[in-house]
Amino acid sequence: MEFRAELMDKAALERALVRIAHQVLEADRSTEGLCLLGIHTRGVPLARRLAANIQALEGTRVPVGELDITLYRDDLTRVSDAPVVTGTKVPFGLEGKTVLLCDDVIFTGRTARAAMDATMRLGRPARIQLFCLVDRGHRELPIRPDFVGKNVPTARSEVISVRLEETDGETCVKLFGR
Repeated sequence: MEFRAELMDKAALERALVRIAHQVLEADRSTEGLCLLGIHTRGVPLARRLAANIQALEGTRVPVGELDITLYRDDLTRVSDAPVVTGTKVPFGLEGKTVLLCDDVIFTGRTARAAMDATMRLGRPARIQLFCLVDRGHRELPIRPDFVGKNVPTARSEVISVRLEETDGETCVKLFGR
């Protein structure tokens, strides 16, 4: 895969997260009952950054949990013979809450579906919403994010790489292709 373009630098990514925080507050009208679940791996730091932005805007702390969807994937046997389970860490109840699932890229929709299945195993939220930093299209399931940082139409052969300081040592979004 060869590098094609930098789609978002650090400043653009941060601006998108501030914009999304505003949109979440406008859509939900309150942080009451709101919690964020970051989908491993890069959804976790995105959820933490989004929660920090919401707190800066609203003055209230929004709880953040970590969701491991490995065992809920419908392509588990294609991904690995020995999947690595990092563990779900949700130290709060989901019953009756508005759960905002946070992920880096939405492509086919299968990760989002697995995340919804994993969430429902933890409790019965009043509502589940979805935030993805990048929507690259090519959905295979009827799933659409409620909040999107950037829409990037791609070819199926292209790859979007979200890089975050917490996991990768840099913050940006890059496009790779053949």
